[in-house]
Amino acid sequence: MDQDGLTDLLERFGLSEKEIDTYLAILEHGESKASTISDAADVSKRYVYSISEALEERGFVEVDDHAVPTVIRPVPPDEVVDRLTESVEAIEPGIRSRYTATERTGEQFEVIKSRQTVLKRIEALLSNAETEVTLSLPAEVLPQVRSTLEETVDRGVLVLLLLGATERNEPDIATLTGTASTVRTWDALVPTMMTADQRHGLLAPSQLLTSSTSETKAIALRQEQLVPVFVGSFLANYWPTADECYVTTPATLPQTYDGFRNAVFQVALHEAANTTLRATVTGSPVGDRSLPAELSGTVVSVQQSLVRPVTSTIPVENSFEIDVDGERYRIGGSGAFLEDFEAESVTLEYPEE
Repeated sequence: MDQDGLTDLLERFGLSEKEIDTYLAILEHGESKASTISDAADVSKRYVYSISEALEERGFVEVDDHAVPTVIRPVPPDEVVDRLTESVEAIEPGIRSRYTATERTGEQFEVIKSRQTVLKRIEALLSNAETEVTLSLPAEVLPQVRSTLEETVDRGVLVLLLLGATERNEPDIATLTGTASTVRTWDALVPTMMTADQRHGLLAPSQLLTSSTSETKAIALRQEQLVPVFVGSFLANYWPTADECYVTTPATLPQTYDGFRNAVFQVALHEAANTTLRATVTGSPVGDRSLPAELSGTVVSVQQSLVRPVTSTIPVENSFEIDVDGERYRIGGSGAFLEDFEAESVTLEYPEE
């Protein structure tokens, strides 16, 4: 560590500029007289005595005023570090007991430089996801986040996983079970891209996760207007090109989905299995249509590109159609404008016999 870095760290522990200059001079000269430290730190002898007493109280130096002249010696570094560590650990319970977690609002952008920090952020986003996750990452990184992925899927979260650079790290298809709702692979090294619940996003060059010497950086953001653009890019530019190699089995019904894409995914799975479904959707009509806040009917079609066969006309299209007493209504998710109804919640069940 250079002197500027050490100075910055010592400032964080409350040392002033003069105290730092004096302390560094004591470290470099070892056991010394005040006059020696005075010349090295460019401060008066009187000031050296005053600062040394303050440094002694903090455990950085020892002042032997029984010697003539007074001798000042540095405390061994391991003892200083141990004392500082004990002080930091001692304040943690008090800070934690007074800490109140509040939801941070507004636009948030963060530059991440560390590979380990990116991996921790991916795991945190997975652990906190409530409805859906889209994730592309190098295949070689999968083992490091596999257990968190499995826990996320077990909570009923829709996970679309794209593994890149599989020509170098071909995954064992049998081991993909449970790691995502559906998995696709691509021979190329795709960017590491993640979204969670359309609110949190992460973007990084994949070299940041595959190379220990990479100087690239990642960007994390929380912005409800921008993160859906990441989702659209994932679904339109990468997902259609990749090879589908794993799809989970249809969920046992009834189930209620607050994430609309998750509901569409299940409708597609059940349609592929030739299962008739009944859907109850709550939300609001699109435009000036005079519809109630809840519709219930038989699912008659689905438009999606989440799993094959694709039934949508564009990659980001996700909707399904229900028959309500002979009238057909097309159901969309948040922000729907072409559909008849914007759903906030979808309950899927088997029709009554």
